Amino acid sequence: MEFDKPVIGGPCWTELGTSDLEGAKRFYTELFGWRPETDPRQEAGGYTVAHLGDAAIAALTPLYQESQPVAWNVSFAVADTDEAARRVEEAGGTVVLGPMDIFDVGRFAVALDPTGAAFQLWQARAFPGAGLFNAPGTLGWVELATRSPDRARDFYTTLFGWSVNASQWYTEWGIDGKEFGGMADMGDRFPPEVPAHWLPYFAVTDVDATAQVAEQADGAVFVAPTDVPDGPRIAVLRDPQGAAFGVFKAREED
Repeated sequence: MEFDKPVIGGPCWTELGTSDLEGAKRFYTELFGWRPETDPRQEAGGYTVAHLGDAAIAALTPLYQESQPVAWNVSFAVADTDEAARRVEEAGGTVVLGPMDIFDVGRFAVALDPTGAAFQLWQARAFPGAGLFNAPGTLGWVELATRSPDRARDFYTTLFGWSVNASQWYTEWGIDGKEFGGMADMGDRFPPEVPAHWLPYFAVTDVDATAQVAEQADGAVFVAPTDVPDGPRIAVLRDPQGAAFGVFKAREED
């Protein structure tokens, strides 16, 4: 990610909805060294913020409804959640929850893009989002996997004004030319029942070692560690409850 703090239109936060909150706390603490803190208020519903040092990194939450999948979700910063939700609908997406206030920390909505991928809108008040990006154990990239990349590109560029750097194999998203994520065509690499989705990638110091730790902690390796040509070394992992996420180490310049 070519910026180090939340910016309007960019990813600002990621949170896991999990069927086993205590198990998720143990797994990600072992994997990334996170320090989870659960909000004790009953109305917070077990919302847990993971920290590295004093910086908020990500959230872990129980599943709040039966239809909610075990999955990581990505939030994008907006200046006005209500206005952004209106633009989602105008651009062909669907708002499925909110907009709604979350205590005094921000205003929130959940949406689906026209290809079926869920994402979140976040209007910051007391809480701007992650306090650290790109460092080991923190969010450093987000990737949309979809079977309709042209439709997705039109939607997100209309909604957020993202810049697009597209090659034959991959599309990179940017804000004012500063890249923060990408888009991959799911093609036939996924079973047909797997919907389009956003995948967070966390920076690590050693992709192979992280994959090994994940397996030892009852997770799994979905995509084995591999070098992206002229890019980072990556792997896609699954936690013990089945949520997928990526890890990467940036390519060292010669």
